[in-house]
Amino acid sequence: MSTTIPLIVKILASSVSVANRAGKIVRDVMSKGELGIVEKGKDDYQTEADRSAQKCIIASLSAQYPKVKIIGEEEESPDDKGAIPSDWIVVESDKDVLCMQCPASLQGICEEDIVVWVDPLDGTSEYTQGFLEHVTVLIGISVNEKPVAGVIHQPYYKTIIGGEKVMGRTIWGLQEAGVGGYTPAPPPDSLIITTTRSHSNPIVEQALQVMNASQILRVGGAGYKVLQLLEGKASVYVFASPGCKKWDTCAPEAILAAAGGKLTDILGNFYKYGATVSHPNKTGVLAAVNDELHNYALTRIPRELKDTLAKK
Repeated sequence: MSTTIPLIVKILASSVSVANRAGKIVRDVMSKGELGIVEKGKDDYQTEADRSAQKCIIASLSAQYPKVKIIGEEEESPDDKGAIPSDWIVVESDKDVLCMQCPASLQGICEEDIVVWVDPLDGTSEYTQGFLEHVTVLIGISVNEKPVAGVIHQPYYKTIIGGEKVMGRTIWGLQEAGVGGYTPAPPPDSLIITTTRSHSNPIVEQALQVMNASQILRVGGAGYKVLQLLEGKASVYVFASPGCKKWDTCAPEAILAAAGGKLTDILGNFYKYGATVSHPNKTGVLAAVNDELHNYALTRIPRELKDTLAKK
């Protein structure tokens, strides 16, 4: 690989290839029929797919970029410290990403400036229930606490290439450089909101009701919700709850911003993604395909609801 390629582009290109391999691991675990489900907390599950996909991602990126801080959703146990199968270690890089023009602001970045946030299987609940189209693999790349690049891989996305069915699709984005892996689409003509499928509560519902949306889509996974925005299936993503974590939103926020959209908390503040920040997104998620729609949604949410969420 040429040394003239900026580091941030190299890491993004590596992450695309790694996400593809992690997606195959997710499919392989499901095909064997032994999910190895562990309940981490209320409505919070982990499967063998979560654990194995994370091992693949962290081992692959750490081998190439040893000074980059990587934060994964799944905590390792002593039993997880063993050898990793050699075919889980990915050293390839996506050639299309390597050809990207890196913005000047990111050309002088070093490994110590970067934090990578990994959700090896976003939508675990949906994965265990068979809603496989909601499942994504997320790799977000932040520099100086700001998400600047990201990867969303859909293990169960089906395409036909050369007359044959191909599983998996990978979407990526880089700040000021654009997005790839899908065809961008304009927002729908009417206001369509995407929100949580399995983590609702009265505050979440109140925030949805004040939007005056023509339709509300209830789906799993932050990655899948942001994909609905990118593909023109929804206009705004509203989740007035502390349920999400940094690894859920880093990659989606980076890609959405690269496509001209915006992701903040319910109060309109951006989350920080530095190495020492707390992991929960305590004040919810508000995302839209452009600033105008984001501002509309932000102004619709009552002050008392914002204050209630801010106190949680």
